[in-house]
Amino acid sequence: FKLAQKAASLPNADYIVFCGVHFMAETASVLASPSQKVILPNMMAGCSMADMAPLDDVQDAWDDIMNVLGDQNSVIPVAYMNTIAGLKELCGRYGGIICTSSNATAAMEWAYKRAEKIFFLPDQHLGRNTGLKLGIDLEDMLVWNPFKPLGGNTEEQIKRCKLILWQGHCSVHTRFSVKQIETSRQRYPDIKVIVHPECTSDVVEAADYNGSTEFIIETITNAEPGSSWAVGTEINLVNRLTEDNPDKKIYCLDSVVCPCATMYRIHPAYLLWVLEGIMAGLAINRIRVSDQDRKFSRVAVDRMLNVRD
Repeated sequence: FKLAQKAASLPNADYIVFCGVHFMAETASVLASPSQKVILPNMMAGCSMADMAPLDDVQDAWDDIMNVLGDQNSVIPVAYMNTIAGLKELCGRYGGIICTSSNATAAMEWAYKRAEKIFFLPDQHLGRNTGLKLGIDLEDMLVWNPFKPLGGNTEEQIKRCKLILWQGHCSVHTRFSVKQIETSRQRYPDIKVIVHPECTSDVVEAADYNGSTEFIIETITNAEPGSSWAVGTEINLVNRLTEDNPDKKIYCLDSVVCPCATMYRIHPAYLLWVLEGIMAGLAINRIRVSDQDRKFSRVAVDRMLNVRD
């Protein structure tokens, strides 16, 4: 998201080559001026979690929830940043807000001041962990399975719950387990375990710390020299932390974890290809966001920016 904000801070740039994932390139396009051309070097660079929440399925779920509750003011959609522009548009159109892992708590608090229920998507684990942090009981949460009628729930469950969680997840962060944490502590008694809130709730509860990517970086960077850390997040970040903190022992909780397969599909050859296209006057792989999506996506993102962390 910082990359998208950086792109928006460059109003004189005709082209913005976004070396990240598709949904964030869309966000950059939403925040940038309509005249700026946002380019994604590889259109296959994406996010499996974002793909778990197709717009049509989410719209169907919202319609079902409305049919059960009969009052749009009783529920607010809260969408994680890891979503397509169309879903951000839906969120903005229905009075909702976007969040990141660092301000999910503030976004939920904002929403609960305006409605008694939240429809959180696409990552059920971030939603559940944030709900638990706010004191919501698991009994007051339900998971929405888009492949089942009413998400696999009864009308009574939908009316009674406080938090509806879309059945999505991060394929990397759900690999971490409590057993891995226990093994780390047996091997290194002084180890500190830090994980991302996209992990399952039992892993978050068992860890010493949990927080956003930025939180993980700051916590380890500012830790005492000689301290030991087991980290539950994407392996490339763990490797970077290891390189940047040679005075500490840092390793990934999952010894066989693989990097996010869709995130790391941009490499120098793709970047060179689109830069050569720009030099020739071609906007290869331009990210286009419709006026409708741009308008309400910006509304939802601006609501987030106006909420204090």
